[in-house]
Amino acid sequence: MLHIPTLRNQPEVAIEALNKRNLPGKSLVDQILSLDDARRQAQVRLDECLAEGNRIAKEVGELFKAGQPQAAEKAKIRSVECKEQSKEWEDSLRQAEDAVYQLLVSVPNTPHTSVPAGRTPEDNEVIKSHGILPTFGFSALPHWELASQHKLIDFELGVKITGAGFPVYFGKGARLQRALIQFFLDQNTSAGYTEVQPPHFVNEASGFGTGQLPDKEGQMYHAVADNLFAIPTAEVPVTNLFRDEIVEESSLPIKYTAYTPCFRREAGSYGKDVRGLNRLHQFDKVEIVCVEKPENSYQQLEDMVQHVAKLLEALELPYRILRLCGGDMGFTSALTYDFEVYSAGQERWLEVSSVSNFETYQSNRLKLRYRSESDRKLIQLAHTLNGSSLALPRVVAALLENHQQADGRIQIPKALVPYTGFSHI
Repeated sequence: MLHIPTLRNQPEVAIEALNKRNLPGKSLVDQILSLDDARRQAQVRLDECLAEGNRIAKEVGELFKAGQPQAAEKAKIRSVECKEQSKEWEDSLRQAEDAVYQLLVSVPNTPHTSVPAGRTPEDNEVIKSHGILPTFGFSALPHWELASQHKLIDFELGVKITGAGFPVYFGKGARLQRALIQFFLDQNTSAGYTEVQPPHFVNEASGFGTGQLPDKEGQMYHAVADNLFAIPTAEVPVTNLFRDEIVEESSLPIKYTAYTPCFRREAGSYGKDVRGLNRLHQFDKVEIVCVEKPENSYQQLEDMVQHVAKLLEALELPYRILRLCGGDMGFTSALTYDFEVYSAGQERWLEVSSVSNFETYQSNRLKLRYRSESDRKLIQLAHTLNGSSLALPRVVAALLENHQQADGRIQIPKALVPYTGFSHI
């Protein structure tokens, strides 16, 4: 959420950043400051009325003591008028505060200076490519055909039970899911992340705190009777562990990892992008979340990117890292790196992870702060970061497609064999 003092002191910085998101930066900043001017004016007039009311109340007592009842009664009338005016200015102040707040929460985070300008995924910057794209002496099959041949995943059975986008995993397919989850968790905890197991439903305050509400309510499954939302990612409940908290500077960085199922309506998705495991309504994902001091958060972001890269290298998957442009970034992000793995059977790149720094955008909504070690009175907003480490469906798709063999078998990467208990499918 944007900071009013920043907009007043450095409006040109906010305007340029919002323009990078292809938003009317100057118009938005001018509108916010205009509404805040009205709020400040209402506050001034309210303070004046309250001060005048206190002065008159004191005057009434003095007039009665001085034996001037008629003057005292007139002063009492003025006091009543002053109270009525105070009530009007209180209402005006409340309305102005609400107008400012509603506009602020509807504006996305301002991008980091390194974020490239652009409107579509085609404008994202490829900053690193790793691995050799697989080539075969045979026609590579897409993962949905491989999964059917080896009886790993049944997509049609999921349609019968629930609907499209809810596959059923069997045998080695189910074991592969479980193996990947454990592998990712073990790698994350070895890297210093503490494992947590959060709830799979969150309340409205939690959805607001991390920026899913009011931005993405149409993409979340909503249990209306209880006003709870099925989580789209573990980022939401894990980051909300710190809502309304003041943590000690000495405890930073705080690093958590969590496995959860994720639920997304994915409204508007269609075509080849939803075939097989490409886009699901329910899927498994392991997440990493970090709370850090502002001066260290971008180094922490780079460390998280390197950690995810090592996971993909261990799985022997070719990947590339993209720095997202302003038009393709998420609502809450200041800087996002996407990881894509190559899909040999589909001959296309599939996103498997986003690693983002939100700076103070989430912590401002969450009221997540930290207390300085050197100055105990100094309390400031922390930075929050998160990354997929990793999302399973497209990782599984790439593993099946890239490691398929001429004899029909699918080779399991060496690093994963201790977790699957088998070296091939």
